[in-house]
Amino acid sequence: MPNRGLFLHGSDTLPGKPTVITSIRMVNFKNFVDETLRLGPFTMIVGSNASGKSNIRDAFRFLHGIGRGYSLAEIVKGKWGSGGQREWQPLRGAANEIVRLDPSSADAGSTFAFHVDMEVDGEPLYYSIEVEYDPHYVQYEIVEEKVRDRSRIIYGTKSSDGGSHWVDWYDGSLMEFEQGIPVLTQINRPQEWSDRIPPEVAKLRISDAFANMRFWEFSPELMRISAYPGTPLGDRGENLPAVLKDMCADPQLQSTLVSWLQELTPMDVSKLDFWQDPDTQVHLRLCERNGREVSAGSASDGTLRFLALLAVLLGKDPPKLCFFEEIDTGIHPVRLHLLTELIERQTTERNMQVVTTTHAPTMLTVIGDGTFANTSVVSRLEDTSDAVIRPVDGIPEASELRREQGLGRLHESGWLEDALFFTERNDDEDEA
Repeated sequence: MPNRGLFLHGSDTLPGKPTVITSIRMVNFKNFVDETLRLGPFTMIVGSNASGKSNIRDAFRFLHGIGRGYSLAEIVKGKWGSGGQREWQPLRGAANEIVRLDPSSADAGSTFAFHVDMEVDGEPLYYSIEVEYDPHYVQYEIVEEKVRDRSRIIYGTKSSDGGSHWVDWYDGSLMEFEQGIPVLTQINRPQEWSDRIPPEVAKLRISDAFANMRFWEFSPELMRISAYPGTPLGDRGENLPAVLKDMCADPQLQSTLVSWLQELTPMDVSKLDFWQDPDTQVHLRLCERNGREVSAGSASDGTLRFLALLAVLLGKDPPKLCFFEEIDTGIHPVRLHLLTELIERQTTERNMQVVTTTHAPTMLTVIGDGTFANTSVVSRLEDTSDAVIRPVDGIPEASELRREQGLGRLHESGWLEDALFFTERNDDEDEA
């Protein structure tokens, strides 16, 4: 029996409850009027093309930008370093496409908002931010920002003029902050007034949770390229040979990587091998028991994608939240149960979250009950560009039909979108 046991670094098994995001509500953001995505350890998002799945990714990236300390303008428009290098990719779309501006709507607004439910040390914590877009000056300002726990508001902003805003702490004290930068970002910056921040605010870990996100979109072409030792894994899989070399320095972890590869591919992989060229760059080879060696340049796209997933999920200090678009790309449907098993086990054992979109019916068929409870469908409503997000287990008869036919078959036939359409229409008629 192959050894697919988990390899957990010591830092991953420390006691204590993790900081997790349990839901994100998007208001007037892109094509969402007021929609909520609930999250678990492994969250799956399904829906047709152009339904709005990638807009959910942009919402997470907005929060990630706050965690990285960027201003609102930098989050939306991008950030460049002093040497002209791009440090942050802008959100997709033009500046005026971030906020939902519907010219056909009489109540079309100029603000968008995010409301995030979290658990920190097992206790609920809520973060919200509302942003106003000024199309004349093409700029963004904070209308309101708030953090609260189960019983009180820890801090909240007060409206002001003159390019700044006041923050009202839970103890009644006030401080003035710059308006174009989230308070959550500013309280983590070392400044002269840092000792004036109330202790309970200074201990907040929301910003850390937002900062510890990664957005993966693997490119096999980039993963085939050699890399300098010690370089980290890039968002598109850059530096994969160097990352795997560091992981394989531990024999137990190399054995785990090999065991997963043996089940994924027909190759009888015995080990991962590495060599360095005169420029010290690391190259990757897959060695089979019969002596055949396959370089990264000759490996299949699916094999490289799976290796990159292993590097993310089994490596030291993984991100606390990983967002993948179409995580199943390049992997044979017969092997998708391996991918699902890997993610479901690792997210549970390593206190991390994985959010992914998928079009693969097979992957939906093999997910466990826990993942099914955190699977949502995104669908555009009839005769509008607006989209809704609904948990699949909340659609009438979805749970029963899943047991009888499999969720993949329901997705493949378009049943999820059809059922959602009739459910939403009936709800609208009841309200009328």
